[in-house]
Amino acid sequence: MATEWDKLLTEGHRPLTMVRHTFRLVPSAPRCKVCANPFGGLGGRLFAAAGWRRSPKNPNLCTRCCDSMAPGGAEVDVAVLFADVRGSTGLGERMGVTAFAELLNRFYAVATGVLLRHDAVVDKLIGDEVMALFVPGIAGPDYRRRAVQAAIDLLRGVGYGTAEGPWLEVGVGVNAGVAFVGNVGSEGMTDFTALGDPVNLAARLQGEAAAGQVVVAADLAGEFPDAPARVCTVRGHEAPVDCRVLDAA
Repeated sequence: MATEWDKLLTEGHRPLTMVRHTFRLVPSAPRCKVCANPFGGLGGRLFAAAGWRRSPKNPNLCTRCCDSMAPGGAEVDVAVLFADVRGSTGLGERMGVTAFAELLNRFYAVATGVLLRHDAVVDKLIGDEVMALFVPGIAGPDYRRRAVQAAIDLLRGVGYGTAEGPWLEVGVGVNAGVAFVGNVGSEGMTDFTALGDPVNLAARLQGEAAAGQVVVAADLAGEFPDAPARVCTVRGHEAPVDCRVLDAA
């Protein structure tokens, strides 16, 4: 089974790539995090009739992706992106619950659209945070570069670098490294996700980003040689982490 997971995550799976490119054109969120099959709207109903429906084991996956993939996974190099709304607690208090929920839904829609265009796996939409994985077998051999570009495009999607300015304050962190990727959990409830230090460090780098910034591990900033350097001391890492700071301007 590890060999099958290795092949899927590193080399890709042509049918999966084809359906992702089709499904992302159908504007019916929420979606399966692996194949991007829409669950909502008319598109969701049509695809559900063809067998692409939510899995009872995990509502974030469709039955074909969850139930047909055995528990387990493989250790592969992936890029991980975390994006977080800054000052969300105070924002929610000032706006009121309903208006704040509508604003977060707008953020989720923009972030999901950007990430799908870069062939990311949208791992989690939790509270005011988005987590995405860039797996070589899905995002392609330039998955690391695409993760950094997606981070910049996400900031532009909320208005950074535009004449109007941002309609929401967001900071992003990006890291890459070898993580365990696959279906994690018991037989009755599984989730496609990534585990390991690269994931944790990506979350920590996001915490180092100010609103409008992308903090990336230094080895991911190849196309941005003039980006300001920063040495980050993060919880859980004894050694300082060399980073670069990018913006969407």
